[in-house]
Amino acid sequence: MRITGGVWASRRVRGPQRGSAIRPTPDALREQAFAILAAELEDAVVVDLFAGTGIVTLEALSRGARLCYAVEKSRQAALLLAGNLALLEGAAARCEIIVKPALAAIHELAQRGVQCRTVWCDPPFADWEAGIAALEEVRERGVLVVGGRAVLELPTARAALPRGFEVERQLRGACLLRCTGEG
Repeated sequence: MRITGGVWASRRVRGPQRGSAIRPTPDALREQAFAILAAELEDAVVVDLFAGTGIVTLEALSRGARLCYAVEKSRQAALLLAGNLALLEGAAARCEIIVKPALAAIHELAQRGVQCRTVWCDPPFADWEAGIAALEEVRERGVLVVGGRAVLELPTARAALPRGFEVERQLRGACLLRCTGEG
């Protein structure tokens, strides 16, 4: 796997082991989404739900995010993510890995008063409804501010969308959503 843009563009990081359930976000999708989000990333706080290898977190940090919260319930994946952060100078200091299920992590972030304008949500496709629930929760808890954007990776374009969001743009294997706050 490689980072597609920013200060660490083209740097290689470790991917999942063969046979792993982790499905990293494809380069083409990251390039497309981050090209759209670029103006909002400088000095931003980003939440990466279902972070897996952390490639989206690394991409956001490479493109200027000040701080990322990488949420991943698997300890094994969180260790891979931490190892990838260690490969890039300064990345680990700008990322907090939260090893909890997404909804529990969102509750924690809300209690701590974390707010952001960008959320990436890449749930396992076998449980894509968890992504819908997680985005509804970041909206309801105020972690994602009204007007903020979310990238939701989906197994199919026909999947239901979370309440309180509108589709801003269809991407390759994902939707770029804007939080309307209504739901």
